[in-house]
Amino acid sequence: MMIIGLTGGIGSGKTTVAKMFKKLGVPVYDSDKEAKKLMNQSKEMRAAIVDLFGKKAYKKGKLNRKFIAGAVFANKGLLSKLNAIVHPAVKSHFYDWAKKQAAPYVVQETALIFENGMEDRFDRVVLVTAPEEMRIKRVTARDKVSEEEVRARINNQLDDAHKKEKSDFVIENIDLETTRKQVETIHRELIKSPKVE
Repeated sequence: MMIIGLTGGIGSGKTTVAKMFKKLGVPVYDSDKEAKKLMNQSKEMRAAIVDLFGKKAYKKGKLNRKFIAGAVFANKGLLSKLNAIVHPAVKSHFYDWAKKQAAPYVVQETALIFENGMEDRFDRVVLVTAPEEMRIKRVTARDKVSEEEVRARINNQLDDAHKKEKSDFVIENIDLETTRKQVETIHRELIKSPKVE
């Protein structure tokens, strides 16, 4: 079975593309969603996160995301330590999940493949892109945040030009019909292509 990485900057529409792969019957693993679940449900992870951030890390038994986001925003060293707890757990959970899937390939949707140097884990990488102004509009509407905040988040990620060089497939997500056709083309190619060793 091939493992395909699906990535894209904030507002590019990576989740929309993931849903299109799902509709074609492809098993899709949402790393962000699964990481949040693990941070709430895994006793080991909870203990490690409380060790790192203190008791305020959980509020009424649930991860206090606002508190943690504020803490890591102010201290990049804390972010690295949090990633060192979360990433190995998600990686192991993903491989356990992938083993149970019966499909020619699975997709792991994850935002920061290149930023975290994870590209070697995948047989192919699919990058979703969109013009910056469109991405800003999408995120300001979705997250009810200012344009400045979105630009700051975009600037924290690698630029698309750099990611395109390292990707096997690039989907320009501007209108849904064209995006769907691109996904179907990639799907056909992946089903035919041999696994990369």
